[in-house]
Amino acid sequence: MIIIDRKLGNVSEPLWRERSQQGEVDPLILEQWEAPKSRLRKASTGGLELAISLPRSENLHDGDVLYYDEARKYLVVAKVPLKDVLVIELDGIDKLPPVEILRICFELGHGLGNQHWPAVIKGTTVYVPLSVDQKVMASVMRTHAFEHVKSRFVPGEEVAAKLTAKEVRILFAGADATPHHHHGEVLQLNLARD
Repeated sequence: MIIIDRKLGNVSEPLWRERSQQGEVDPLILEQWEAPKSRLRKASTGGLELAISLPRSENLHDGDVLYYDEARKYLVVAKVPLKDVLVIELDGIDKLPPVEILRICFELGHGLGNQHWPAVIKGTTVYVPLSVDQKVMASVMRTHAFEHVKSRFVPGEEVAAKLTAKEVRILFAGADATPHHHHGEVLQLNLARD
């Protein structure tokens, strides 16, 4: 077993891109809920056992180089296929009267919370992980017809690059396990603020 206490780089960087093209790349496939963990034990596709122990403020991203054997020209590279994210824009909401802002935010919070969707808020943007079929999420947004709200789907990798490690954990770690329609339970909406 190899202990990984730091990332060496990313295959998007020239040095590691070149080394990955000239050598053997052994992927460490991570589910999106595993990537935000700073502690993890898992085998690469080639069977190399890794014990990952990164600083708590760090998390793994697609393409991170975790191990390199120069003699063998062998790299272990994290592969993190993140799901799309529903991006909800509230541009210009700050120019509305306070009572209108309150109404819009309450309705949006109710609509998302009723679906048990976790969310991260950064400024006037709300990020919601794809926890059900994209068509279903789009339908919920259309059904509610939220005023002053625009939404679209964006690749998870693009969104993850804009977030802190804590926000990535909130957004991606629970998306696959999000409960649906358990109305006997306490309703919870996870929110992170800037």
